Amino acid sequence: MQGFRVVFNSEKGRPTPLMRRFDRRAAAEAAAFHRGFGEYAPTPLTELTDTAAVFGIGNILVKDESFRFGLNAFKVLGGSYCLGKLLSTRLGSRELLDAAELRRRAAGLPPQTFVTATDGNHGRGIAWAASYFGQRSVVYMPRGSAAERLENIRRAGAEAEITPLLYDDTVRHAKAQAAAEGWQLVQDTAWEGYTEVPLLIMQGYLTIAAELHEQLAGRVPTHIFLQAGVGSMAAALAAALRDLLGTAPKIIVVEPNRADCFFRTAAAADGQLHAAEGELDTIMAGLACGEPSAPAWELLASCADAFVAMDDAAAARAMRILAAPAGADTRIISGESGAAGCGALFEILHDTQLREMFGIDAASLALCISTEGATDKQNYRRIVWDGAYGNE
Repeated sequence: MQGFRVVFNSEKGRPTPLMRRFDRRAAAEAAAFHRGFGEYAPTPLTELTDTAAVFGIGNILVKDESFRFGLNAFKVLGGSYCLGKLLSTRLGSRELLDAAELRRRAAGLPPQTFVTATDGNHGRGIAWAASYFGQRSVVYMPRGSAAERLENIRRAGAEAEITPLLYDDTVRHAKAQAAAEGWQLVQDTAWEGYTEVPLLIMQGYLTIAAELHEQLAGRVPTHIFLQAGVGSMAAALAAALRDLLGTAPKIIVVEPNRADCFFRTAAAADGQLHAAEGELDTIMAGLACGEPSAPAWELLASCADAFVAMDDAAAARAMRILAAPAGADTRIISGESGAAGCGALFEILHDTQLREMFGIDAASLALCISTEGATDKQNYRRIVWDGAYGNE
């Protein structure tokens, strides 16, 4: 299918010691920490049974992260857990403190400044968590970021601005500012000498895996679709779900065609990380990352079955299908990046050759994560109401 590329992972099964940090024990710890927030509630796992019947597949499950902490996206899980770990250490605790206890004790500290680069959701999560714990945050956004996302970050308590830089250069700018000002960088991208903070952010996402384990109630998906920007969420869930489920569903990692760093890395299969090039121009702003995170690749190289790169039209169609599903299925408001996993699934289901390639049939149970709601409402309406993308 034009605009839809697939590469199967030749390195699957390669052992990595990082798996130990993303097992069921780590998932339980992350979930216990997040339950300490008054805003916590498990996000729904929605069954699109009637839509699945239209496509001739056993069932489609969508974990809807638009309900997460009232922030419309999953990213706050990683940011809050990371800050919890860093502040617990600063308070002299070897253990991760309970969220309420940490908030009380952190109030007695001089405020620390946390700085990050973001397309929107990660920065909003960092801003919210820093404010919750009485700390300060500074957030930089790449050029082209939506004004609504900028204002959401500011309302969450951060000093925030849109830079004239692309995403990866914005990360480097945040890193330079952290060094110059003595701030704590909290970035989900890892590089040589900077891995522990990204790993903590990744571990925070394991709350999703812990919730899924309970919500699935013994059912095991045959296929799991996980979208990737720098790869943190996809890698964490791929590793944890394999342990929690006790088996290995097919893991498909999804990226935009114009920000396809994991696809390129998997296709090269040369042991090196490969960056996407150019403007990274895609409606899937949360996935518009040119450089893969090294720990995320290490885990995905071990766990993932395939890497998919697709055009914006696939995400746009998924947004529309989720907004108006078949029959009595529950409507899901999924943003451009949030719908990416479903976008790949629906593209596969529309094509007989792709269905056979991925082994999807009438007995398959597919799981997707809708990682965000309509975080840019104007663009959401333009895509869903006006069909601005993907006029198939």
